[in-house]
Amino acid sequence: MSLGAPRLIVARDNPLVQTLRRLAEGSGTGRAAREQGQVWLEGDHLCRAAQARGRVAQMAVFSESAWASGRWSALAGDAAQTVLLADKLFAHISHLPSPAGVGWLLTMPPAPVLEVRAATVVLDRVQDAGNVGSILRSAAAFGIRQVIALKGTASLWSPKVLRAGMGAHFGLALFDAAEPSLLDSLELPLLAASSHAEHALSVARLPWPAAWVFGHEGQGVTREIQARCLLTLRIPQPGGEESLNVAAAAAVCLYESVRR
Repeated sequence: MSLGAPRLIVARDNPLVQTLRRLAEGSGTGRAAREQGQVWLEGDHLCRAAQARGRVAQMAVFSESAWASGRWSALAGDAAQTVLLADKLFAHISHLPSPAGVGWLLTMPPAPVLEVRAATVVLDRVQDAGNVGSILRSAAAFGIRQVIALKGTASLWSPKVLRAGMGAHFGLALFDAAEPSLLDSLELPLLAASSHAEHALSVARLPWPAAWVFGHEGQGVTREIQARCLLTLRIPQPGGEESLNVAAAAAVCLYESVRR
C-alpha cells in the first residue's frame, strides 16, 4: 500500500492541482506530458489496466467521496503517495463530462528498444486522437508488438488517446513523434492501406510479420512513406462508400493479416 495516510487537498491554487489540470487538458499534442515527464490516467478502467500490466502509480488520486466509498481503494496499490481532492476540486481538474473520482499519476515510460522483426503498426500523421486510440486497441487485440507514431500524429500519451486506447498502451511498445528514418531499421515488409490502391486486400498474398502503415484521415500515407512499402492495398467496399474511417480500416487490415 502507499506510504502513510492520504493527504487531503482543498485549495485550487495548490501546485499539484495545477499540474494535474494541465496534464488532463486533453490536447492531442501531449505537450504537458512530454514537458513534465508524467502521464495522467483518469478512471478506474485505465488505472486497473495499468495495474494489471505491473505499472505502479507515482501517485494515486481520489475524490473525497470516491475514497470514502471504498470501491476503488485497491487502486492505491503500491503508489508512493495517495492524495484526496475535494470533490469540486477533482471536477475542476477533470475534462470528463462525469468525473470518475479516481486517477493515477504515472512517470512517463522510457523510450523502448525497437524490435526489428516484430509485427508493427506505423501511424503517418493520423491526427484524430480517437482514431489513434482505437488503432492502438486493435493493434493490442491482434497481437501487434509495437506502434510507431511518426511526427504529425496525435501524441500517443495525450489524455484523449489514452481514453480511446482503453488500456492498450500498457501492452505495446510505443514510439511517439518518431522520425521516418526509424522505419529503415525494420527488417520486415511495409504494407500501406489506401482506398485508391489497385490491389485488393481480400486477394493479396500478405507477408507476415509485417508493418502496416495507416495515414492521415484525409490525405492518406505520404509519398515518402508509401515509397518504402512493398504493397499498397485497398479494402473492397461493395456498398459503394468512398473509404472507411482509418481506425476501421486498420482493424480490418490487422484482422485479415492475423487470420491468414
